[in-house]
Amino acid sequence: MASTNALSSASSVLCSSRQLRLEIDRRRSNLVVTGIHSFDFLWVCVQGKLSGGNQQKGQRVSYRKANRRFSVRANVKEISFDQSSRAALQAGIDKLADAVGLTLGPRGRNVVLDEFGSPKVVNDGVTIARAIELPDAMENAGAALIREVASKTNDSAGDGTTTASVLAREIIKHGLLSVTSGANPVSLKRGIDKTVQALIEELEKKARPVKGGSDIKAVATISAGNDELVGTMIADAIDKVGPDGVLSIESSSSFETTVEVEEGMEIDRGYISPQFVTNPEKLLVEFENARVLITDQKITAIKDIIPILEKTTQLRAPLLIIAEDVTGEALATLVVNKLRGVLNVVAVKAPGFGERRKAMLQDIAILTGAEYQALDMGLLVENTTIDQLGIARKVTISKDSTTLIADAASKDELQARISQLKKELFETDSVYDSEKLAERIAKLSGGVAVIKVGAATETELEDRKLRIEDAKNATFAAIEEGIVPGGGATLVHLSTVIPAIKEKLEDADERLGADIVQKALVAPAALIAQNAGIEGEV
Repeated sequence: MASTNALSSASSVLCSSRQLRLEIDRRRSNLVVTGIHSFDFLWVCVQGKLSGGNQQKGQRVSYRKANRRFSVRANVKEISFDQSSRAALQAGIDKLADAVGLTLGPRGRNVVLDEFGSPKVVNDGVTIARAIELPDAMENAGAALIREVASKTNDSAGDGTTTASVLAREIIKHGLLSVTSGANPVSLKRGIDKTVQALIEELEKKARPVKGGSDIKAVATISAGNDELVGTMIADAIDKVGPDGVLSIESSSSFETTVEVEEGMEIDRGYISPQFVTNPEKLLVEFENARVLITDQKITAIKDIIPILEKTTQLRAPLLIIAEDVTGEALATLVVNKLRGVLNVVAVKAPGFGERRKAMLQDIAILTGAEYQALDMGLLVENTTIDQLGIARKVTISKDSTTLIADAASKDELQARISQLKKELFETDSVYDSEKLAERIAKLSGGVAVIKVGAATETELEDRKLRIEDAKNATFAAIEEGIVPGGGATLVHLSTVIPAIKEKLEDADERLGADIVQKALVAPAALIAQNAGIEGEV
């Protein structure tokens, strides 16, 4: 149930389960029910009593007597068992996987997404998967399984979402067929898990480390759809900031795509609450020209930061709070006002622990030009003024990390800080301190490489940004974990190892699970060939 006060602040609320739009007619204090699709039955709860009726599209039902509270239910849940449910799940999986699979390989095709504004022409598996919603509830549940696979792969690796979707579809398809034939699903799953774990160990043996700029360029070029210009740019950017540096992607105001290195750093902490997200598609918080509050104190009472919130709101500037923690009343108030559009704010936990945390907060303060509000120096958060806040030209925050691009004015102070840290590194005898100091120097001196993407149209710009994002993620993954032959060749080779794995499995259904993995491993290579106009099965 929802409060009418909450609804009155917005022009409409969308009920996604049946695409019903509930709009407030403020003049008559009535609830107007409209729908994209007609619906059969609607229940409205008034003062605890259920009243039902065949409410037609556009009909008004009074909520004034509902003691300022009401609820709406649209239809009932569908329940399905056995073969009918499996068939519907598989149908949804196939529809989504077919759309995503079209993009696989060097001759994969693009997909056009019809969205608000200009249509998107994309070649990115996870973007396509997230855009697809099927009208049938059971089929959509199957599609959701593949969406989850693509999203998790994107979160962990940043690329390879199409290949992961194809593998998942084949494993599910052969798994459902085996269950229909009488196999034990628990044993099947156990066999699949054991086989996959053994294959991961085999894959790690085959991977070789990236050697030099030529390997980096090759990985980036392939991941960008064989775009050599993108591959060269990413290799150049990584050469400038190093493998531990940060690579950011922005839209350019011109047609040209360029690489620039700016002062900035990345910290290993993300937003405290996902409710702060400003880019729901990528689950990111993105601010420009943000004010930055830096403290080692825990913020629990909203009154401590109200003066700063009022000042930044008056300036129409976003606010980034980096503190030991933000909890209780303070966090709840920030989230509620962020969702209402009153505040443009995000809170991030301070990185590190103990003395190292204080040192890292000082680094961030110097980078942004902020005054570090340290408790042991008597600088309390409630006494912070607007002049003590720092400024970051751009802030990008995910659930795991925060990237700050500094204002140009902080360059001299930053170089002085780096010189101080290098002196400390030279003087220390501790191996641990040496590692941590070197890490801080790398974060401060490496900066942030910014690829500014230009294009003639908005559609082309979005496509290029997605390709460059994929190439960036694949390149950093390759630097971290190594490379193997592509084009599905490594997966095909791994399929030849499975007979040896099967010999170690005693249960017949577990061996059947290994067979399922073996069949799935050849599917990406077959689909790459099929997309190139060659018979994939051959």
